[in-house]
Amino acid sequence: MGNVLLSARNIFKSYPQGSGTLDILKGVSLDIQEGEAIGIVGSSGSGKSTLLQILGTLDYPQSGELIYLEKNLFQLDDEQLSLFRNQTIGFVFQFHHLLSELSALENVLLPCRIANQDIGIATRQAEELLAFLGLGDRLNHYPNQLSGGELQRVAIARALVRQPRILFADEPTGNLDSMNSYKIQELFFKIREQLKIAIVVVTHDLHFAQKFPRILHLKDGRWAE
Repeated sequence: MGNVLLSARNIFKSYPQGSGTLDILKGVSLDIQEGEAIGIVGSSGSGKSTLLQILGTLDYPQSGELIYLEKNLFQLDDEQLSLFRNQTIGFVFQFHHLLSELSALENVLLPCRIANQDIGIATRQAEELLAFLGLGDRLNHYPNQLSGGELQRVAIARALVRQPRILFADEPTGNLDSMNSYKIQELFFKIREQLKIAIVVVTHDLHFAQKFPRILHLKDGRWAE
Protein backbone atom coordinates (compact mmCIF):
# COMPACT_ATOMS: atom_id res chain seq x y z
CA MET A 1 0.00 0.00 0.00
CA GLY A 2 1.24 3.45 -0.81
CA ASN A 3 0.60 6.96 0.42
CA VAL A 4 -2.78 8.70 0.45
CA LEU A 5 -3.52 9.79 -3.10
CA LEU A 6 -7.00 11.28 -2.78
CA SER A 7 -8.75 12.36 0.40
CA ALA A 8 -12.41 13.34 0.74
CA ARG A 9 -13.07 15.24 3.94
CA ASN A 10 -16.47 15.74 5.52
CA ILE A 11 -18.48 15.71 2.29
CA PHE A 12 -22.08 16.93 2.48
CA LYS A 13 -24.42 16.81 -0.51
CA SER A 14 -28.13 17.62 -0.75
CA TYR A 15 -30.70 18.38 -3.43
CA PRO A 16 -33.78 20.62 -3.33
CA GLN A 17 -36.97 18.69 -2.66
CA GLY A 18 -40.24 20.56 -2.47
CA SER A 19 -39.91 23.29 0.14
CA GLY A 20 -36.92 21.59 1.76
CA THR A 21 -33.85 19.56 0.86
CA LEU A 22 -32.98 15.90 0.46
CA ASP A 23 -29.72 15.09 2.23
CA ILE A 24 -27.72 12.52 0.24
CA LEU A 25 -24.27 12.59 1.87
CA LYS A 26 -23.93 13.55 5.52
CA GLY A 27 -20.30 14.19 6.34
CA VAL A 28 -18.57 11.37 4.44
CA SER A 29 -14.76 11.14 4.58
CA LEU A 30 -12.53 8.72 2.67
CA ASP A 31 -8.81 8.29 2.03
CA ILE A 32 -7.77 6.45 -1.14
CA GLN A 33 -4.22 5.19 -1.11
CA GLU A 34 -1.96 4.56 -4.08
CA GLY A 35 -2.73 1.20 -5.66
CA GLU A 36 -5.64 0.50 -3.32
CA ALA A 37 -8.78 -1.44 -4.32
CA ILE A 38 -12.01 -0.37 -2.62
CA GLY A 39 -15.50 -1.78 -3.05
CA ILE A 40 -18.41 0.43 -1.98
CA VAL A 41 -21.82 -1.14 -1.32
CA GLY A 42 -25.15 0.10 -0.06
CA SER A 43 -28.85 0.06 -0.86
CA SER A 44 -30.39 2.14 -3.63
CA GLY A 45 -30.49 5.78 -2.56
CA SER A 46 -27.70 5.42 0.00
CA GLY A 47 -25.51 7.95 -1.87
CA LYS A 48 -23.01 5.58 -3.53
CA SER A 49 -23.16 7.02 -7.03
CA THR A 50 -23.31 10.60 -5.74
CA LEU A 51 -20.16 9.99 -3.72
CA LEU A 52 -18.37 8.50 -6.71
CA GLN A 53 -19.35 11.47 -8.88
CA ILE A 54 -17.90 13.84 -6.28
CA LEU A 55 -14.72 11.78 -5.85
CA GLY A 56 -14.31 11.90 -9.63
CA THR A 57 -14.89 15.70 -9.67
CA LEU A 58 -17.98 15.29 -11.85
CA ASP A 59 -20.13 16.93 -9.17
CA TYR A 60 -19.64 19.38 -6.32
CA PRO A 61 -20.70 18.96 -2.69
CA GLN A 62 -22.42 21.61 -0.59
CA SER A 63 -19.42 21.51 1.72
CA GLY A 64 -16.27 19.50 2.29
CA GLU A 65 -12.87 19.12 0.66
CA LEU A 66 -11.36 16.82 -1.93
CA ILE A 67 -7.58 16.79 -1.58
CA TYR A 68 -5.26 15.38 -4.24
CA LEU A 69 -1.59 15.50 -3.29
CA GLU A 70 -2.24 18.39 -0.86
CA LYS A 71 -4.31 20.40 -3.38
CA ASN A 72 -8.03 21.09 -2.76
CA LEU A 73 -9.61 20.20 -6.10
CA PHE A 74 -12.79 22.16 -5.41
CA GLN A 75 -10.73 25.35 -5.51
CA LEU A 76 -9.81 24.74 -9.16
CA ASP A 77 -11.77 26.31 -11.99
CA ASP A 78 -13.64 24.22 -14.59
CA GLU A 79 -10.75 24.20 -17.08
CA GLN A 80 -8.26 23.10 -14.42
CA LEU A 81 -10.64 20.38 -13.20
CA SER A 82 -11.14 19.09 -16.74
CA LEU A 83 -7.39 18.86 -17.18
CA PHE A 84 -7.07 17.06 -13.85
CA ARG A 85 -9.71 14.49 -14.84
CA ASN A 86 -8.13 13.89 -18.23
CA GLN A 87 -4.70 13.31 -16.71
CA THR A 88 -5.49 11.60 -13.43
CA ILE A 89 -8.90 9.89 -13.35
CA GLY A 90 -10.58 7.15 -15.34
CA PHE A 91 -14.32 6.61 -15.08
CA VAL A 92 -16.40 3.56 -16.05
CA PHE A 93 -20.19 3.73 -15.88
CA GLN A 94 -22.90 1.07 -15.87
CA PHE A 95 -23.63 1.88 -19.51
CA HIS A 96 -20.65 2.04 -21.86
CA HIS A 97 -21.49 5.44 -23.47
CA LEU A 98 -19.52 4.63 -26.63
CA LEU A 99 -20.12 6.70 -29.76
CA SER A 100 -21.87 4.49 -32.30
CA GLU A 101 -20.21 6.14 -35.32
CA LEU A 102 -16.69 5.43 -34.04
CA SER A 103 -14.78 2.14 -33.99
CA ALA A 104 -13.53 0.60 -30.76
CA LEU A 105 -10.09 2.10 -31.33
CA GLU A 106 -11.49 5.52 -32.19
CA ASN A 107 -13.64 5.52 -29.05
CA VAL A 108 -10.64 4.70 -26.89
CA LEU A 109 -8.63 7.51 -28.50
CA LEU A 110 -11.15 10.23 -27.62
CA PRO A 111 -9.49 11.28 -24.31
CA CYS A 112 -6.13 11.46 -26.13
CA ARG A 113 -7.56 13.74 -28.81
CA ILE A 114 -9.06 15.99 -26.14
CA ALA A 115 -5.61 16.20 -24.55
CA ASN A 116 -3.97 16.94 -27.95
CA GLN A 117 -1.71 13.93 -27.42
CA ASP A 118 0.48 12.84 -30.33
CA ILE A 119 -1.94 10.62 -32.26
CA GLY A 120 0.71 8.14 -33.39
CA ILE A 121 1.88 7.48 -29.84
CA ALA A 122 -1.70 7.48 -28.56
CA THR A 123 -2.80 4.95 -31.18
CA ARG A 124 -0.03 2.54 -30.24
CA GLN A 125 -0.97 2.88 -26.57
CA ALA A 126 -4.65 2.33 -27.32
CA GLU A 127 -3.94 -0.73 -29.45
CA GLU A 128 -1.76 -2.23 -26.72
CA LEU A 129 -4.42 -1.52 -24.11
CA LEU A 130 -7.19 -3.09 -26.16
CA ALA A 131 -5.01 -6.14 -26.70
CA PHE A 132 -4.33 -6.31 -22.95
CA LEU A 133 -8.10 -6.33 -22.39
CA GLY A 134 -8.61 -9.13 -24.91
CA LEU A 135 -9.84 -6.98 -27.81
CA GLY A 136 -6.81 -7.04 -30.08
CA ASP A 137 -8.93 -8.39 -32.93
CA ARG A 138 -11.79 -5.90 -32.39
CA LEU A 139 -9.96 -2.61 -33.00
CA ASN A 140 -11.99 -1.64 -36.06
CA HIS A 141 -15.32 -3.04 -34.94
CA TYR A 142 -18.16 -0.61 -34.23
CA PRO A 143 -20.31 -0.76 -31.09
CA ASN A 144 -23.16 -2.52 -32.90
CA GLN A 145 -20.70 -5.28 -33.81
CA LEU A 146 -19.61 -5.93 -30.22
CA SER A 147 -21.12 -7.96 -27.39
CA GLY A 148 -22.12 -6.42 -24.07
CA GLY A 149 -18.93 -7.59 -22.41
CA GLU A 150 -16.81 -6.29 -25.28
CA LEU A 151 -18.53 -2.90 -25.15
CA GLN A 152 -17.69 -2.57 -21.47
CA ARG A 153 -14.08 -3.59 -22.13
CA VAL A 154 -13.80 -0.81 -24.71
CA ALA A 155 -15.22 1.62 -22.14
CA ILE A 156 -12.62 0.42 -19.63
CA ALA A 157 -9.86 0.89 -22.21
CA ARG A 158 -11.07 4.44 -22.84
CA ALA A 159 -10.93 5.10 -19.09
CA LEU A 160 -7.36 3.77 -18.89
CA VAL A 161 -5.79 5.15 -22.06
CA ARG A 162 -4.49 8.33 -20.41
CA GLN A 163 -2.82 6.19 -17.73
CA PRO A 164 -4.82 7.54 -14.77
CA ARG A 165 -3.79 7.07 -11.16
CA ILE A 166 -7.32 6.27 -10.03
CA LEU A 167 -10.07 4.29 -11.79
CA PHE A 168 -13.64 4.86 -10.60
CA ALA A 169 -16.40 2.48 -11.68
CA ASP A 170 -20.12 2.85 -11.01
CA GLU A 171 -21.96 -0.50 -11.25
CA PRO A 172 -19.67 -1.63 -14.10
CA THR A 173 -21.28 -5.08 -14.34
CA GLY A 174 -24.88 -3.98 -13.79
CA ASN A 175 -25.96 -4.47 -17.42
CA LEU A 176 -24.10 -7.74 -18.05
CA ASP A 177 -25.07 -11.40 -17.87
CA SER A 178 -23.45 -13.57 -15.22
CA MET A 179 -20.60 -14.85 -17.43
CA ASN A 180 -19.60 -11.42 -18.75
CA SER A 181 -20.05 -9.96 -15.28
CA TYR A 182 -17.55 -12.45 -13.87
CA LYS A 183 -15.04 -11.71 -16.64
CA ILE A 184 -15.26 -7.94 -16.08
CA GLN A 185 -14.91 -8.40 -12.32
CA GLU A 186 -11.72 -10.40 -12.78
CA LEU A 187 -10.50 -7.80 -15.24
CA PHE A 188 -10.59 -5.05 -12.61
CA PHE A 189 -8.18 -6.95 -10.39
CA LYS A 190 -5.95 -7.73 -13.35
CA ILE A 191 -5.87 -3.99 -14.11
CA ARG A 192 -4.93 -3.15 -10.54
CA GLU A 193 -2.18 -5.77 -10.47
CA GLN A 194 -0.71 -4.98 -13.89
CA LEU A 195 -1.15 -1.21 -14.07
CA LYS A 196 -0.61 -0.44 -10.36
CA ILE A 197 -3.46 2.04 -10.09
CA ALA A 198 -6.07 2.59 -7.39
CA ILE A 199 -9.58 1.34 -8.19
CA VAL A 200 -12.81 2.31 -6.46
CA VAL A 201 -15.93 0.39 -7.50
CA VAL A 202 -19.54 0.99 -6.51
CA THR A 203 -21.55 -2.21 -6.85
CA HIS A 204 -24.79 -3.79 -5.68
CA ASP A 205 -23.21 -7.22 -6.28
CA LEU A 206 -22.08 -8.42 -2.84
CA HIS A 207 -20.15 -11.32 -4.38
CA PHE A 208 -18.12 -8.82 -6.41
CA ALA A 209 -17.66 -6.52 -3.42
CA GLN A 210 -16.33 -9.33 -1.25
CA LYS A 211 -13.38 -9.73 -3.61
CA PHE A 212 -12.04 -6.32 -2.61
CA PRO A 213 -9.40 -6.03 0.14
CA ARG A 214 -11.35 -3.05 1.52
CA ILE A 215 -15.16 -2.96 1.56
CA LEU A 216 -17.13 0.10 2.68
CA HIS A 217 -20.88 0.16 3.36
CA LEU A 218 -22.75 3.40 2.79
CA LYS A 219 -26.10 3.67 4.59
CA ASP A 220 -28.33 6.76 4.61
CA GLY A 221 -25.48 9.01 3.52
CA ARG A 222 -22.98 7.83 6.13
CA TRP A 223 -20.50 5.01 6.49
CA ALA A 224 -22.02 2.08 8.35
CA GLU A 225 -20.02 0.20 10.95
